[in-house]
Amino acid sequence: MDNLRGSHLSLVIDMSPMQWHLSGEGPPTNAYPLTLDAFLSQLLAFLNSHVASKDENTLAVFGAFPGRSVMLYSSTDPAPNQQNINANSFPPFELVDSNIIRRISEEMEDLGEPEEEAPCALVGALTKALCHINRITLATSTTVNNPSGGPNSTNLPDPRILILSVSPDLSTSYIPIMNSIFSAQKLKVTIDVCQIYGSDTVFLQQAAHLTGGSYIFLDRRDALLQYLIMAFLSPPSIRKILSVPTQDKIDFRAACFCHKSIVDIGFVCSVCLSIFCQPVPVCSTCRTKFPFKTLQRLNASRPMPPSSNSNSARPRTDTPQLRTISSSELALSSGPMNGMTTTAPVGGLAGGSIVNKREPSTNGKIHEPPEAR
Repeated sequence: MDNLRGSHLSLVIDMSPMQWHLSGEGPPTNAYPLTLDAFLSQLLAFLNSHVASKDENTLAVFGAFPGRSVMLYSSTDPAPNQQNINANSFPPFELVDSNIIRRISEEMEDLGEPEEEAPCALVGALTKALCHINRITLATSTTVNNPSGGPNSTNLPDPRILILSVSPDLSTSYIPIMNSIFSAQKLKVTIDVCQIYGSDTVFLQQAAHLTGGSYIFLDRRDALLQYLIMAFLSPPSIRKILSVPTQDKIDFRAACFCHKSIVDIGFVCSVCLSIFCQPVPVCSTCRTKFPFKTLQRLNASRPMPPSSNSNSARPRTDTPQLRTISSSELALSSGPMNGMTTTAPVGGLAGGSIVNKREPSTNGKIHEPPEAR
């Protein structure tokens, strides 16, 4: 029955006009320029390859435009009547290509020529992709439970999301992206990322790593189609026996809740795990008040030089503490990042070494385990 399982691909395309203009500039700015037209031609070839791989495969394409996100195409929606059918093309390929190009052209025309480009709605497109996957998964599961569902009632999708990005990180989108990552983990959705232009994106690296996907930064943008077919065409079920590219290094830095800036070392509320770039007397998320002595101690320890005497014993206290935490340990959290507690152990750093861990108590707060006191 596994041979009948199809693979669902939700594609999120970064359609920032300014970034694509920069990507298409030739030398000396770009050694390997890639224009939007060349990108779309290679992308459509990749999508046709996914459709032709198996008849049960499904496809959904979402566009992240400045200020809004839209669905460009979905194979689960009824196909519109084709007035002009090219006899020299395969009808499913023609349907995918014509609809995507038409919708992108319409959205680009609606954008006009604003004086200042709005941030790209990449998080909105990712959220819509997750909602679409959840909808088709629930619909398929309902059909499976119904014996009269038809011949394809046992076909469950193998969902994954591929993000094609050209824009840099937006620090204000840290919390929505992390919540999307947690939702993808719950739905068992793999998130793959291909950074086509610009620098490495911190948040998308974490999304690919935490969901078991692949993150690739293109060194040769003119070979985009080869990257897509070799790394992202195979579904997650087949990647177990293939040598899929993996990340050499992962940037686990987070964005603070106060200034929305990416920080290397932050101060984390022990109650709700909110991140701050500097010690604060009151947590802005859960309104927890911290002892004055704790704030003095944390301020005195900035910056924190490496010290061999960092494992000194701490006095036992039941008062909420604001502790420092590294960005790599923050990735161990597995709960929503908006005032919710987590059961995953998160260590605090002092002098560059882990000194304790926190776990939830019976009253809903996070306290220190006995072995760390």
